Amino acid sequence: MSVTAVPLRPIAKGSVARLWIGIAVLVLAAAALAWATVPRSLDFEVLTEGTGPSPAPTDVALVSYIGTLADGTVFDQSAQAALPVDGVMPGFSIALQKMSKGGHYKIVIPPHLAYGNKVPQGAPIPPNATLTFDVKLLDFKSRDEIMKLQQQMQSQMQQMQQAAPGAGAAAPEAAPVR
Repeated sequence: MSVTAVPLRPIAKGSVARLWIGIAVLVLAAAALAWATVPRSLDFEVLTEGTGPSPAPTDVALVSYIGTLADGTVFDQSAQAALPVDGVMPGFSIALQKMSKGGHYKIVIPPHLAYGNKVPQGAPIPPNATLTFDVKLLDFKSRDEIMKLQQQMQSQMQQMQQAAPGAGAAAPEAAPVR
């Protein structure tokens, strides 16, 4: 059995150091690119702490809110709005899931977690706007609870209609008394 020796050329002085420096530069460039593309989170400030659990994505939240643009212009507000947690803009949904019943919060939603450049038609919100909301979480219920309440209300309405047949029909005229 014979072993063939392959002669290796010596490595030029400093080339290993240049190789490691090149790898370090690539790693730093990749990290900088990753940092630049990672979505910045929303700013979430607790003004008054709430109590109890937080809504889940499948819940419906009852909130009071005022939405403003960076210049302070109010673009939307409601004293009581029932909002499906998973049916609102991503930043608002994330914030709702951090809230507790009875709490008061200020949230600042960056464009990529709001509407970005796809603003709803007719909305007074410019493209790529940062949105600020003053929100109070009044209550929340699961969709199942809401469905049961609706069914109970419909049942009660049907019972009321059956209990008073002809309620809504004109009453016959009474004969004049002589």
